[in-house]
Amino acid sequence: MGLTSADYGTMAMLLMLIIASLAMYFIRDLLHAVIVYGAYTLVMALIWLQMNTPDLAITEAAAGIGMTVLMMVVISRTSRKEE
Repeated sequence: MGLTSADYGTMAMLLMLIIASLAMYFIRDLLHAVIVYGAYTLVMALIWLQMNTPDLAITEAAAGIGMTVLMMVVISRTSRKEE
């Protein structure tokens, strides 16, 4: 019983999740960390879709978009602009 191409795709996406998690931890620039977080939520939503749970995928995407927008607003208001 071998692995299918869907299994390899899921493993690749899980590897992307691990890399994105580590990148969010090590990135110093908040804006770049938020961008990586957006990619993380996109990949996680795709994994939920691949597992045939569209309700969780939609929830993950909506929560990810909401948090990304909120973090972008907070970063833009709190960061000092260099002139």
